[in-house]
Amino acid sequence: MERTEEGRPDDPLIGRILDGRYRVGSRVARGGMATVYQATDLRLDRTVAVKIMHAGLGDDPEFVARFEREARSAARLSHHNVVAVFDQGEDHGTVFLVMEYVPGLTLRDLIRKEAPMEPGKALGVLEPVLSALAAAHTAGMIHRDVKPENVLLADDGRIKVADFGLARAVNAETQHTATGGVLIGTVSYLSPELVVDGKADARSDVYAAGVLLYEMLTGHKPHQADSPIQVAYKHVHEDIPAPSLRVPGLPRYVDALVARATVRDKDLRPSDARVLLHQVRRVRQALDHGVVDDPELTEDLMPGPGNPDSAPTGELFVPREVPRGVAPPRPQDEVYDVERAFDPDLEMTAPVAPPMAPTSRTAATPPRPPVSPPPVVTGADRPRPAPRRSRRGPVLLISVLVLALLVGLGGWYLGVARYTHTPAVINMSSADAKAKVEKAGLSFKVGKSDYSETVAAGSVIKTDPDAGARISKDGTVTAVVSLGPERHAVPDVRGKSLDDAQAMLDQASLGFGQKVDRYSEKVAPNLVITTDPAPGTQLRPGTAVNVVVSRGPRPIEIPDWTGRNGEKAASALGDLGFTVNRTDQFSDTVAAGKVISQSPSSGSGFRGDGIALVVSKGPELVPVPAVRGAKLKDAEKTLEDAGFQVQVVHNPLYVGADYVVGSSPSEGELAPRGSTVTLSVV
Repeated sequence: MERTEEGRPDDPLIGRILDGRYRVGSRVARGGMATVYQATDLRLDRTVAVKIMHAGLGDDPEFVARFEREARSAARLSHHNVVAVFDQGEDHGTVFLVMEYVPGLTLRDLIRKEAPMEPGKALGVLEPVLSALAAAHTAGMIHRDVKPENVLLADDGRIKVADFGLARAVNAETQHTATGGVLIGTVSYLSPELVVDGKADARSDVYAAGVLLYEMLTGHKPHQADSPIQVAYKHVHEDIPAPSLRVPGLPRYVDALVARATVRDKDLRPSDARVLLHQVRRVRQALDHGVVDDPELTEDLMPGPGNPDSAPTGELFVPREVPRGVAPPRPQDEVYDVERAFDPDLEMTAPVAPPMAPTSRTAATPPRPPVSPPPVVTGADRPRPAPRRSRRGPVLLISVLVLALLVGLGGWYLGVARYTHTPAVINMSSADAKAKVEKAGLSFKVGKSDYSETVAAGSVIKTDPDAGARISKDGTVTAVVSLGPERHAVPDVRGKSLDDAQAMLDQASLGFGQKVDRYSEKVAPNLVITTDPAPGTQLRPGTAVNVVVSRGPRPIEIPDWTGRNGEKAASALGDLGFTVNRTDQFSDTVAAGKVISQSPSSGSGFRGDGIALVVSKGPELVPVPAVRGAKLKDAEKTLEDAGFQVQVVHNPLYVGADYVVGSSPSEGELAPRGSTVTLSVV
């Protein structure tokens, strides 16, 4: 299953909630029978991976039952190198499986970037894969679909194997494991017995693991052809070649390990992944100790007793060499139907060599009768031959010797004297490599430089010609020198638009992750605030960078303080970031210190916005005018002009003269404007 790290906005599954629990997010990978999405477990608030079967598979009851059975089996397999299975279900015809989410790459991505790998690194990657397979084999399970796409490399360094026990839960459109008379899965990792009779066991997983190791060591699949059926044919009839044929310099015991894991006769392979894991650790220990050649280890690992070519491989064994005098069988002469390799229900017939047909010469010449030996003559009856001397014999002999000497000298000069072999300088510094090459009598030249995740900066990544290749003694070795790991600095896109930021990330060979909106008091809306990781961070090419974009100032809800304490209102609004404009004024209706009005008094605003507050000073107080001794009418007019209301009461000594003899409040006393002043008249 190939990781895509993308999500199509028109995908109807994105955003859907399965079984009322799993919200489907972006698409992670797509394979032949299912698509994997990143999802959120709403119940446990965690990120998971949801594998959703392709439409139509859920309509087959037999498929659904088999899928559920295999899912339950995989869920029981608990190992730190196995992708955990959490749940399985069906939602309105959508069959899904919930698994552990492992962010990172697949082994396929690593092979594309770094293969050919150093043997130690390749075995280091293979060990956890074999640990996972060993746990499955111990539990009585087989994987059936071991391939680089099913090996996940987490960002934190963990290595996990996915899709355990699910190889049977597929339809007839896929190819690899035999189910219902068809082969399902990836043909490049098929074991010969799967092609021939469709039966898989732990040794089939071992074979696929050996192919993985070969691919990591060389960067190529061992068998390649124009069609899958031709690849399957090669798995049955051709041995996996030694990795050192593509990568000279590999120890012989590494070749032997690959040969042991991928021998075509399954009886000669390790019985399960646990045994192969033990052999891998032996080889890795030899590599760690710098052992160049270990004949004993090589002999232990080679399949079969002694030479693997002599191993009894049954019907799958095809000799690499044909004895002299026997014509090799032509493919069209073999009694073998390649199409049967894809139908396990058909009876297989082992390839056999046809009887040798007579050549035209033997057909035209009848057999000679046996010739009787001549009679033996002894004694005096034996005639004495006359002495004869021939000059042609010595001349011919001398000519042949001279010609052989000339041919030998010519061959020596053309094949040996003019040529030598390119010394191995991989991982050496440029200066050390130059010294070693020149010591071998060759010229050294530094060609282009290139990035490398495994070779230190300034050291040699590869040479042209390759190490061990034949080169003329006056030739030049051109080296590719490492620049170290390829890293690119995150560009400073602060203050740029989102489009400009994406363009700058693309120019820096980095990917755009996602847009993150955030309020900012300093950065205008729709401009970039920062990036995650921060500007200047060194990242691998293609790494996704999140861009934080401003939404402008954060809106602030405006509380209404009308009728409440003015001092507290001004303080609270100021703490929220508003600018308070306060005005105090007299009010006959609002008590002193209370807010008469606020503008605006609702809605939302932004930090720095102004809010007007009018705070009451209470009613306005004015002095009561002096009206004692004045006529009633004159006193009333004076008080009303001052803003007072007038009330008249008769003094106990009232005689009808209507003169004012007193007031309440009394004259000169402060009273609120509009309040009532009571006049006492006589």
